[in-house]
Amino acid sequence: MTSEVRAGAADKRRYRRLTVRLEVSWIVEGDGRIGTATATTLGAGGLFVPSEEPLPARTQLRMRFRLPGGAEVHELPARVVWANDAATPGIPASGRGMGIAFQDKNAQTRLARQLERIPTRVLGATPRD
Repeated sequence: MTSEVRAGAADKRRYRRLTVRLEVSWIVEGDGRIGTATATTLGAGGLFVPSEEPLPARTQLRMRFRLPGGAEVHELPARVVWANDAATPGIPASGRGMGIAFQDKNAQTRLARQLERIPTRVLGATPRD
């Protein structure tokens, strides 16, 4: 994927993204495989999970995570929208992983409100636009 395509996608984002270190887990819909990782980018629309062996695009998931300092466990239906592995041309090691989009609009709105109320320093995050 070229940088122009990525820049165009960034311009269309509905929600602000934060750079974070957030423990997440998931269950793959259909076969029940379980995974855990540390997400490095989070927004109300989805997150990025670094991985040398990302799940294939279009994989349906149920994501679970808790915001730092928060009591609520977020459990959202999601899907892998893109995946980069070592075989993806032009992608540095830092770009290997999977982009995951949340699919419940009400949950996205609730998450967006919570993210806006949490000071960036609590998240250990930095804004990304």
